[in-house]
Amino acid sequence: MAPTAATAPRAPEPAPAHAAPLRPPQRRYPPRHTYGALDLGTNNCRLLVARPIDNGFTVIDAFSRVVRLGEGLAASGRISDAAMDRALSALSVCADKLRRRRVSLARSVATEACRRAVNGRHFVERVHRETGIALDIIAPEEEARLAMLGCHRLLEPGEGPALIFDIGGGSTELILIDTVDEAPRIVSWWSAPWGVVSLTESEGRDFDDAEERLAAYGRMRERVRHAFSRFAELLPARKENIRLLGTSGTVTTLASVHLALPSYDRRAIDGLMVPADSMREISWMMSRMSLAERAELPCIGHERADLVVAGCAILEAIMDIWPATTLGVADRGIREGILRSLMARDGHAI
Repeated sequence: MAPTAATAPRAPEPAPAHAAPLRPPQRRYPPRHTYGALDLGTNNCRLLVARPIDNGFTVIDAFSRVVRLGEGLAASGRISDAAMDRALSALSVCADKLRRRRVSLARSVATEACRRAVNGRHFVERVHRETGIALDIIAPEEEARLAMLGCHRLLEPGEGPALIFDIGGGSTELILIDTVDEAPRIVSWWSAPWGVVSLTESEGRDFDDAEERLAAYGRMRERVRHAFSRFAELLPARKENIRLLGTSGTVTTLASVHLALPSYDRRAIDGLMVPADSMREISWMMSRMSLAERAELPCIGHERADLVVAGCAILEAIMDIWPATTLGVADRGIREGILRSLMARDGHAI
């Protein structure tokens, strides 16, 4: 709209002859947008809203809810109506937060459940129609890249290759990276079709006694080991100074058990280094416990009690092929990778 007479800017007055020389133009920094990153996984719906600051960003809002979008998917090949409703309820909360926080740039991604389901596209269209959120069903390679970008700064110092992994609900991504340069480079990656939901459903959720539980646990480890076998052949033979970093609910949960936390505390977990032997001991303990016993443990509860054993099986299979002495734990991943990508594209130093 053209300016009115009351608001039109005045023409600048000519500078007097004795005026100081004009200063060089000042550097213009990119505007401080508010950014949003939404990750709809097979098990969880997570949102972060953040603004850039010097060399990073500050989170101004967050949301996380277990939605179990992939429940029953392995058997039916479809996202169930109940799972859709749970996810849509969570996504409606996310949409409201994005509006209230006046988010100017956002990216929303969906992963394995929507990739595999025959009605995944239909669900994405319904989400857009009912919430306004445009979900992007990303490929496994993009999922691995975002996870790496979101958490690689938590790798313990060292030389040589490092392995980052993300145990999801429907798949597990393994990312071998080279950290010679300042920006890490992905050397190789692998996506296995086993996550905590799909692997749990392959065996069932509870058994009568500890021996049956251990047998089921062994079968789960073997399934995952077989799925990782081709990637294991690609790993470098030289394995000194091995570094391993996990980003997922499995590793953060087990790290909480390791610290015997009465309730989950991100400040104590994000960036923690845990002896690998301790993680194996906790995994073995979990594999023998009943569903009710696991549900009584702080930081596990009823939401994670039925899925944590499958996560332990995947974790042990990873530690078998990449036998680091310590495991780095990251309570960050895809959402943070999205935020860093969006902010870097706008010229912010992150």
